[in-house]
Amino acid sequence: MLKKERQDAIMRLINLHNRVLTSDLVHLLNVSEDTVRRDLQEMANENLLYKVHGGALSRSYQSSFDDSSVYAKDVKIAIAKKALHLIKDGAVVLTGGGTTIIEMVKQLPQHLEATFFTISPLVAVELAKFSRIEVILIGGLFSKNSQVTYGGHVINQLKDIKADLCLLGTSALHPVDGLTDTDWEINQLKKTMLNSARKAAVLCISEKLNTTFRLKVSSLESIQYLITELDADDPRLNLYRSKDLEII
Repeated sequence: MLKKERQDAIMRLINLHNRVLTSDLVHLLNVSEDTVRRDLQEMANENLLYKVHGGALSRSYQSSFDDSSVYAKDVKIAIAKKALHLIKDGAVVLTGGGTTIIEMVKQLPQHLEATFFTISPLVAVELAKFSRIEVILIGGLFSKNSQVTYGGHVINQLKDIKADLCLLGTSALHPVDGLTDTDWEINQLKKTMLNSARKAAVLCISEKLNTTFRLKVSSLESIQYLITELDADDPRLNLYRSKDLEII
């Protein structure tokens, strides 16, 4: 693989997942760790990404949150709007972080009365703009890579919640392998979040469908709703529909 092809592949992965790990890139691109590190440094020097310990972050995935740099923003807004009908007045909602969840929050109606628990400070800031929404940010250690709180203290707090609905973004979704990720701590968070809600919805850009990472979060049986930008009857969703997921 030529350097440009390799760096284009890295950029696509970062755009899709907001972050990448050096170890995963070594495996996916079948190159040495030194090669990946050189690529990431070159791309960081060109302001294409943020190089961090163990990998890299998307430039859009920062606390300043520059809307103009969000990957596939129109697609994520379409997904966000579809998710709104799941959220009713009086609901208790638990959310993860990520750009699609943030776009969903921005689409909420101003008159909504609800309680939102979240592990994402960025999501909490957006929720705070709604006068009738109670916002509870679950505190703990802060992951600079994932931009969410994590750790045993966070998990213990999550276990005390019984939400009506859990809204999660995802790194990868597969009809057989289910929901997967690359980060052990984030996996533990997502598992606990799914167990802390009566129903769960995954908001997933279609480019992440039929992909698998090394750590399993849950099977599809733990999820009730799948929300993508595709039409609900799109044949690309047939395998997910066969798992009794409600496709939105």
